[in-house]
Amino acid sequence: MTATYTITLKNCAFFARHGVLDEEEFLGQRFFVDAELEVEQGTALAEDCIDDTVHYGIAFAEIERIVTGRRRYLIEALALEVAKTLCARFQQIRRAKVSIRKPNAPVPGVLDYVEVTVEHVAE
Repeated sequence: MTATYTITLKNCAFFARHGVLDEEEFLGQRFFVDAELEVEQGTALAEDCIDDTVHYGIAFAEIERIVTGRRRYLIEALALEVAKTLCARFQQIRRAKVSIRKPNAPVPGVLDYVEVTVEHVAE
């Protein structure tokens, strides 16, 4: 069995226009993303080698590109796209767990946020 470690990008904030309602597209809102990446150890830790791990600056840029890109009706679909893209971009990732929080969800009551979590296992 290959050893793994976890890289977590926590509470990444982006302005975007996702949601079902026209008002959500027109007004936009902030979305918060957590990405928990299970990474195959390889030689990165023993050799202190950036080329054999997940560069979290590049991972952040990928998340930003997707979240601020085209509109999605469902944050579930958005989370899955982030997870699949990170797994495809970095061959060292074995599993990506992505949570997206939407603080201004259009619900008829008071809440902190709606959150969806998707987990994708690399192929």
